[in-house]
Amino acid sequence: MTSEYLAMQSLVQRLGNDHRWHLGDMGWSYHSITGAAEGRRIKVWEDGGEVVAFAWLDLPGHVDLLVDPARPEYAAEALAWSDTEAREGKRTATALETETHLIAAFEAAGYRETDAPFFTHHHHDLAHIDEPVLPQGFRVRHVERDEVEARAGVHRGSWSDLAPSRVTAESYAAVMNAWPYAPEFDWVVETDGGEMVASSLGWFDEVNRTGLLEPVGCVPAYRRMGLSRACNLAVLKAFRDAGAVEARVCPRGDDGYPIPGKLYRAIGFVPGARTRTYARP
Repeated sequence: MTSEYLAMQSLVQRLGNDHRWHLGDMGWSYHSITGAAEGRRIKVWEDGGEVVAFAWLDLPGHVDLLVDPARPEYAAEALAWSDTEAREGKRTATALETETHLIAAFEAAGYRETDAPFFTHHHHDLAHIDEPVLPQGFRVRHVERDEVEARAGVHRGSWSDLAPSRVTAESYAAVMNAWPYAPEFDWVVETDGGEMVASSLGWFDEVNRTGLLEPVGCVPAYRRMGLSRACNLAVLKAFRDAGAVEARVCPRGDDGYPIPGKLYRAIGFVPGARTRTYARP
């Protein structure tokens, strides 16, 4: 793990649950694709030894920010930095709609809201969790660290419908080595023959007592059997056993891809704030 990554995570955790990022968003996005760092630029701002902002620029021109609401001036500075790093062409930026200090900075810099696909934060009070139920011939369990090949394989098998997944055993090993990954929150459904066919990766923030599901998947031949439902519920129970009081998942919220959101709401998740994307020519 790099010092850059840990600095970003320190801000994610310090700002609590009322912003776009969770420790798991960062853990997965930063490590899950080998070589992805070549296509991004990151800058971290500190004040008095405390991280107050970061900018994550995906080339050619999309930037995501996290800025301490008590230091909103860093949002403008982060956008200005992204302009110096981005390639020619349109600029885009995304924020959770409750991050009004970021949206104000976008608009002041000439960005305007678009109708791009969006994601909706869904929340689950862990006081009540349904019991996982599986069809005969399947079992659910958490993985072990030495199962990285098979664990990466079930992810690829679940996420290669439209294009081959770029997650490899090497990149999944990097995920496993990233704080705060823990195998007790990384669950799979497997057949009696030992084949992994569905998965749900959970991330636990013990300071804010919140878990995140990211990512979740099921191999196409085994869909519509309730396997992902059971896997997700098993992770939610693991969160609660570890001391979490709430879980989060962030599916698409627009009409272009509605099924995941419906599945999460069916197991008790409630929709909350959504992301909004802004663009500047």
